[in-house]
Amino acid sequence: MERTIFEPEHDALRASFRAWLDKEVVPHHAEWETAGIAPHQLFAAAGEHGFLGMAIPEEFGGGGVEDFRYNLVLDEEIQAAGVGGAGLGLSLHNDICLPYFLAYCTDEQRARWLPGIASGELVTAVAMTEPGIGSDLASMATAAIRDGDHYIVNGSKTFITNGINADLVITAVKTDPAQKHRGISLLIIERGMPGFERGRNLEKLGLHSQDTAELFFTDVSVPVTNLLGVEGQGFLQLVHNLPQERLSIAVAGVAAARAALGWTLEYVKERTAFGQPVGTFQNSRFVLAEIATEVEVAQVFVDRCVVALNDGLLTAEEAAMAKWWCTELQKRAVDRCLQLHGGYGYMLEYPIARAYADARVTTIYGGTTEIMKEIIGRSMGL
Repeated sequence: MERTIFEPEHDALRASFRAWLDKEVVPHHAEWETAGIAPHQLFAAAGEHGFLGMAIPEEFGGGGVEDFRYNLVLDEEIQAAGVGGAGLGLSLHNDICLPYFLAYCTDEQRARWLPGIASGELVTAVAMTEPGIGSDLASMATAAIRDGDHYIVNGSKTFITNGINADLVITAVKTDPAQKHRGISLLIIERGMPGFERGRNLEKLGLHSQDTAELFFTDVSVPVTNLLGVEGQGFLQLVHNLPQERLSIAVAGVAAARAALGWTLEYVKERTAFGQPVGTFQNSRFVLAEIATEVEVAQVFVDRCVVALNDGLLTAEEAAMAKWWCTELQKRAVDRCLQLHGGYGYMLEYPIARAYADARVTTIYGGTTEIMKEIIGRSMGL
């Protein structure tokens, strides 16, 4: 089905970004997968070509256009190129972290941070999850106690995407430990602050070139001028930005399923069994027909969600629907496509094998499938 949401400028961005990926990322991706991290310089290279901070005002070096269709294009091409590990860091920077800076920074903070975010010199991350908690943010233990014109931060975070590369970490802290949600605030903790240390670059099932780290804070003195927004409003700020985060994950889910379908179509047309191409068997046709149908149906909904986000109309429930459905589709489609590759599908030299490992976490991060269904169910008055 023809997609009608794009303008010529989105198509131009798609062509230039894919050319950049093919030249600068694809040739090095296997090396970065082995190393467990993409280089910090990758962000600067992306920023130099205008692939970061499209929504940042031009005066701070950004594109000056708030249009999530640009993010959609980048996220789709990352999956189509089979570089979801390294690409996740770029998506997190653009889709998930940037909205916090645009919405809550003071004029002084905007001048201090936005140029570096746009150029890729300042890599961003968001730190919510702690070793003892997952979705229950009200139970976080990381505390920031006011001491004059500084906060003294103690605690730890885990599973932090961009955790090694990050220069600016949006950190959820308890500024009033006696409160639950109302005691949460957001602080920007910067690389080099004494007492801020990185732990392990965690070994994961998939997304190997994406650095995912533990962060530790021991008496970190953070200036009050690094408070993002209003003290005690951190939980509301996080909730406000979750729909875009979840839509970003849904976008990648559909794109990953579409990429897997494309790789598998090529494979089954070339691979033979019993004297004929694997794709000519009825089971192969049925499986691929089902995946193609599901991808097209999901794509229509995701595109509608992107338009709604641009118009300021996307609801938390709609984003939750997109997130759980598209990530479950991703898992299901990649698994079935790997099966059609046979034994070769288990070999990491084939992109379908990496995609299989990368897909598993998508129904967990950004809110599990079960949490998404809970959000939707509650919105129905249940």
